[in-house]
Amino acid sequence: MDSLFGILLIAIIGFLFWQQRRQTELAQYFIEQRCKNMGLQLLSFARGKQKIKDHRGEWGWRTIFVFEFSADGHDAYQGYLEMKRLRASHFYIPPHRLPEGEEY
Repeated sequence: MDSLFGILLIAIIGFLFWQQRRQTELAQYFIEQRCKNMGLQLLSFARGKQKIKDHRGEWGWRTIFVFEFSADGHDAYQGYLEMKRLRASHFYIPPHRLPEGEEY
């Protein structure tokens, strides 16, 4: 009976690791696409904190991914993406300087 619980525990840990890895890959894809669509250069990407509630106070497992980007190649800004399960639930890209000659 103990070996059955051990196998079950290992399977659950493996599943959680696999889901977390999948979530990280999707978050990186979402961030790269957002930066590309906005004409920004992605500098770095990292997993931030994990929490039980989101920014609106709703319950559910959330992971924050922090990224740095540049608009003109000289300045660096920091934004974040909040993922709920395997979906992007909230993007934050701070106000940033536009390269000369570009307007939105």
